[in-house]
Amino acid sequence: MLKYLKKYRVQCVCAPLFKMFEALLDLFVPLVVASIIDKGIAAGSAGPVWRMSGLLVALGLAGLAAAVTAQYFAAKAATGLFEKLTSLAFSDVDRLGTSAMITRMTSDVNQAQTGVNMALRLLLRSPFVVLGAMIMAFTIDVRCALIFALVIAALSAVVAAIMAANIPMMQGVQRQLEAVLGATRESLAGARVIRAFRREDAEYQAFRAKNRELAARQLRAGRVSALLNPVTYVLINLAVILLVRQGAIRVDSGALSTGQVVALYNYMSQILVELLKFAALIITINKGWASWKRVEDVLALTPSMAVPGEMGGAPSESAPAVAFEHVTLTYPGAGSPALEDIDFAVSRGQTVGIIGGTGSGKSSLARLIPRFYDVTSGAVRVNGVDVRDWSKDALRAKIGAVPQKASLFKGTIRDNLRWGDPDATDEDLIEAAAIAQASDVLAAKGGLDGEIAQNGGNLSGGQRQRLTIARALARRPEILILDDSASALDMATDARLRGAIAGLSYRPTVFIISQRAASIMRADLILVLDDGRIVGKGTHAELLETCPIYKEIYDSQFGGEAPLPDAAATGSHPVRAIDSSANRLCGDPEKDNGEVSA
Repeated sequence: MLKYLKKYRVQCVCAPLFKMFEALLDLFVPLVVASIIDKGIAAGSAGPVWRMSGLLVALGLAGLAAAVTAQYFAAKAATGLFEKLTSLAFSDVDRLGTSAMITRMTSDVNQAQTGVNMALRLLLRSPFVVLGAMIMAFTIDVRCALIFALVIAALSAVVAAIMAANIPMMQGVQRQLEAVLGATRESLAGARVIRAFRREDAEYQAFRAKNRELAARQLRAGRVSALLNPVTYVLINLAVILLVRQGAIRVDSGALSTGQVVALYNYMSQILVELLKFAALIITINKGWASWKRVEDVLALTPSMAVPGEMGGAPSESAPAVAFEHVTLTYPGAGSPALEDIDFAVSRGQTVGIIGGTGSGKSSLARLIPRFYDVTSGAVRVNGVDVRDWSKDALRAKIGAVPQKASLFKGTIRDNLRWGDPDATDEDLIEAAAIAQASDVLAAKGGLDGEIAQNGGNLSGGQRQRLTIARALARRPEILILDDSASALDMATDARLRGAIAGLSYRPTVFIISQRAASIMRADLILVLDDGRIVGKGTHAELLETCPIYKEIYDSQFGGEAPLPDAAATGSHPVRAIDSSANRLCGDPEKDNGEVSA
């Protein structure tokens, strides 16, 4: 924590200093009250009462100013814990897990922030007041002050014991909270699947069990921390009884005045108040410390991907747009490589199709180009420069990546499309939407000002995919990666989309990853992946002759028939569409009354 707080040195010094100044002012209050009693009330003189009362008001105002200033500095030092998570690589995020990151960014960070704030304000002030009150008591009467020493020692032992027992319990509470949040996130994300399989009761019982365990852990931790207040009250009130008894004896013997006994009582009351504050502070620090240890696990992570601040080489106009040089990728903790010995080069403006079975490594290959992951061996080069030598901003400014899962954010269509280019004009965004075949989406939603719900919940799957493609096109990328991003589009729309991209004036290098042979058969280069290896490389015609896996995929989708006319090539809509899931050729319902022929 101290390492993190280095950047807040001024705040960390000023907050406790102002709080201690406030405490110092408080220590003079009982002496002023004693003076009012002994020199004013007992003597029957109004002058000392008014003067001392004015001094009390001044002390209160000065203490208020010091407290507000201390709070300001403490709050400044307790903010800004989110930055680290944004610097982590994809592999680090995979290892931590989404629910763990959410818990640590919300509950844990809030608990830690509150702990830092309270610690800077009270961790020094409360002990300072307690010790100061005991010293001031010794200046009044040694015998009575011994009671102070005894009660402070007893309370310190109680606080230390409860703190030692409570910290591990609070860490367990936060871990269980993480499990509950993880279960909640899964249930909400998979609500449709849960209903489809009639698993509501089972999921409810599983969530209930996790929630009961969380409640049980919180109750155990709460019972221990709740002991602080009653134990403190008992010890302090016993001390007050002893103090009043001893003070009465001393007054009766003439060793103390009535005002001095009142001052001793006030000092004991100050100790009571500060120890109660300190008890609450210990509970807060326990929670904050348990949460801080979890936040510290993230802050201590060194991102597995080092990103250079400046370019490590000069891009070459004559170099391939993208080149994979004997690339192997093994994910952390995986037993075997996701990609192995991938080697190919792509010239500028070419279209590359990537096809293969599920789990063959298609998406893994695409993620290496914008350097979402680092290769295990080999190199990926963009314009002749290893992606590890590009600065992150410079590399990703060249790339428009559309992932498999279309992700949109709450806001307007304009807000979402401008993720591609914050400076894009409305005309640019409308053009990008037209290329992505999303003009009808804009029309249906009321134009660029149309509202999008969280994660695009008010759009269909195809509408979300087209808008995410438009978002990537808005930045006019040199390299466009479509990672199975047209899977929810019908064949006609898919064909028009590919035709529009092929007709772009700035000719980007395009990577199309698809399960459909029709989507990639007109690519300049087709890569066929199987179990992380390239088993076929060439054009559509070449692969039909040389690659059995590609031919098998093609035949399973076209049934040995010649491919249908492509809107990208003919400028018209295909008359028929492929139903690849059933391996059937569906006729035009207007011509065959909707019957399906084999």
